[in-house]
Amino acid sequence: MNRNMNTTTQIANQFKEVFIDGNWVATNLKAQLADVTWEQATTKIDSFNTIAVLVFHLNYYVAGILNVFEGGTLDIRDKYSFDAPSITSKEEWESLMNKTYQDAERLANHIARMPEEKLVEPFADEKYGNYARNIHGMIGHSYYHLGQIVLIKKML
Repeated sequence: MNRNMNTTTQIANQFKEVFIDGNWVATNLKAQLADVTWEQATTKIDSFNTIAVLVFHLNYYVAGILNVFEGGTLDIRDKYSFDAPSITSKEEWESLMNKTYQDAERLANHIARMPEEKLVEPFADEKYGNYARNIHGMIGHSYYHLGQIVLIKKML
């Protein structure tokens, strides 16, 4: 990373790497999904979530956090985070992927523009911790599910 980058720009880049721009683990969500058909994305293996459900789940949290960055409230709830709509066509699958990448890009841009002092401020409500905790939590959460997607792809 460029030594002249501020902390929020570095964090934004780390966030973006897991979704769309490659990273130090040699892959990212966009690269992993590039050759996944909608049929593969919706194929259920044993008790695992499908790839489509995992992508929805990741975007559910990104979109929820993005809403806070854009002046809204934190409306997401864990109990709804796996309630993915049915994907029944290539167009629906592509729409979900595109929304995921666009929301990730928008959130990364907000993080990069955020003043560093905001990292220690409460995120939406003090009970959710600060901005830094939520952003870093989202990065770790995304890598966790990216790993699941990689394994499910191999099983398909």
